Amino acid sequence: MNAPLTLTTIMFDSADPVALAAFYSAATGWPITDTDETFVYVGEGPVHLAFQKVADYQPPAWPDPAKHAHLDFTAADKAQAIQDLLAAGAKQPEFQPGGERWTVLTDPEGHPFCVAAA
Repeated sequence: MNAPLTLTTIMFDSADPVALAAFYSAATGWPITDTDETFVYVGEGPVHLAFQKVADYQPPAWPDPAKHAHLDFTAADKAQAIQDLLAAGAKQPEFQPGGERWTVLTDPEGHPFCVAAA
């Protein structure tokens, strides 16, 4: 390619974009930067997370090969981060393929993400 693309936003379908953005804002410490009735953006850096309202939203299942993508995070204190995320509404599925290397969680709407030690 002569003109490579620049990634600016990772967009998630959502039943409640305001609530899901609040979860990720709390998890990352990134501010909510833009909202309207159907979209909410989180972050001020070169890449944002965004959440769009989708009628009849159906969450991905874990484990399920139909999931399309997930986020990976690192934390200085993995155990504390997981505890905080669970308190904020994340769930910890039974199936954990990462052993001690990473932990799979799902956000309040079912999107899977992983947490590993920094």
